[in-house]
This record gives sequence, structure tokens and C-alpha cells, in this order.
Amino acid sequence: MANLTLRQMRYFEALHKAGHFGRAAEACAISQPALSVQIREMEQDLGAPLFERAARRVTLTGFGEDLAPRIRDILQRVEELSDLAAANRAGDALRLRMGIIPTIAPYLLPRVIARLTLDLPALDLHVRETQTQTLLQELAEGRLDCAILALPTSESWLTETALFDEDFVLVRPADQAGRTVPNAEELAQMRLLLLEEGHCFRDQALAFCAQRPALARDGLDGSSLSTLVQMVSAGIGVTLIPEMAVALETRAATVDLARFRAPAPSRTIGMVWRNTTPLAPRLRQIADSVRSATAPDRP
Repeated sequence: MANLTLRQMRYFEALHKAGHFGRAAEACAISQPALSVQIREMEQDLGAPLFERAARRVTLTGFGEDLAPRIRDILQRVEELSDLAAANRAGDALRLRMGIIPTIAPYLLPRVIARLTLDLPALDLHVRETQTQTLLQELAEGRLDCAILALPTSESWLTETALFDEDFVLVRPADQAGRTVPNAEELAQMRLLLLEEGHCFRDQALAFCAQRPALARDGLDGSSLSTLVQMVSAGIGVTLIPEMAVALETRAATVDLARFRAPAPSRTIGMVWRNTTPLAPRLRQIADSVRSATAPDRP
């Protein structure tokens, strides 16, 4: 019977993600020869190669592909043992790894952190800001405990709880103030500035205009809402931003803000976590605190 160790499985997962022995070794804080030895011993114990070695990259063999989701599941379960221990300790002490998407983080985090500090003073909060797909992957792998993002995720393995809804606001050059607010069809014909690929807010804006992502114009993407607003201020086009971003992003921009007629484009912000996490009762409490923190500014 194979006698695999957790260390070997963590090294396997790191090498699978990195696709390179050197980068995987760096991520694991060990030497490359030590990593190679552990992977080789793992392969010998299992009786089959797990990786195809090339000069600049390693890839999983067919057997390695079959093994990868099982190892990932084992590592996640081990993470949940730590979560279970944390959930059963006395008091409010808890190390929480929270993910949040970039179109929420700058505007929501100050209020959320202030509220969580008040409600749960012993909470040890670690925040990770990145795009939705990365957050979902890290949740699945047990590297995050929860995430704040736009709902729905359409992932059956996640518990979702809505926090609040917010409308989108049209940002246009200042000389367009007073003009009729365009409807979805008219907006689709305008020079619409969008976030770059990978941001869910981009897809939501396109959905409102009934445009497919493939039809979005080239060369008009920004990496942040701040960049988009400044492009509008320079007269390049128009954009949409969420209500929560208006105060911060438009205070130093010469733009006009216009709100759409009902039904306005909007999104639902929520918090998600794995169905299997033993931290669920604490996460519901944290979700309530986050909801309270946003209540005064809900549209």
C-alpha cells in the first residue's frame, strides 16, 4: 500500500500549480533537489510517473491527472481539521482568511474591518484581493475561508449569503451633463470603457448592454475603476461603476454622473464559503457584521 505523506502531497500540489521544479521549490521554501527527491519517492511508492519532465516545464501524466483532485481534496480536509480546532476553541479568537474582488475591496474594506474590529476584537483577519476565478480556486483548495464577491457564483459546493444590492452609475464626460440618460441599447452604441478580461464587473456591464464579451471593443480596457474614470475625464468615452465606488473614484475627476431609469443595472454582493467548512457558524456571524457595516450606504 502506498505510504504517502502530507508533505509529499503538498509538494505534488505545488509542482502541479507551478509547472516548474524551481518555482515549486521556492513556493515550498525548500531546495529544488529536496523537492525532486520527494516527488521521485512519491512516484516510486505509487509505482508510476506523476509528471512529464521537459526542459522548461513539467506537466502531469494521465495518472497524475487522476491523482490531482484526490490529493487536493485530502489537503483541503486537513485544512478543515485546523478550522475545526479553531471553531471549537473558547472565546472569539479566530484566524480568518478572507478574499475580496477588486471592485469591492477599496470601498468596502475600511468599513468592514472597522466593524469586525468592534464586533470581534480577537479576530485575526488576513485579506486577499484578486479576481473572482482565483478566489473560487483558492476557496476550493482550502487556502481561503470565505470571500466577498458578486453573486451568484453558480458553484454548488459553496454556501452563498447576500449582503446587499447596489446599482451601477453611468460616468460620462462633464460636457454631457444634462443630456438624456441612455438606455441599454443606446449605451451599447457608445464608446464604453471596460475593465480588462477576468473582472466579473466587466461581464455585468456587457450583460446590461446585451453585448457578448467577444464583441467588446479592443484597446478600451482598464485595470481598475480609477483608470476608467480618469479615461472618461479625459474625454475618451463613458463607463459604468458601482454605487459604492462613486465617492472615492469621482472626487478628483471632471465627470458627470447619471443614474439609469428603472430597471437600473445592478449587482448583488455576497459572502461565500465552502459547504463543508466547520467555520460556518462563525462565518454567518461575520457575514452579519459585514452586512451591518454596509447598511447605512445601501442604495
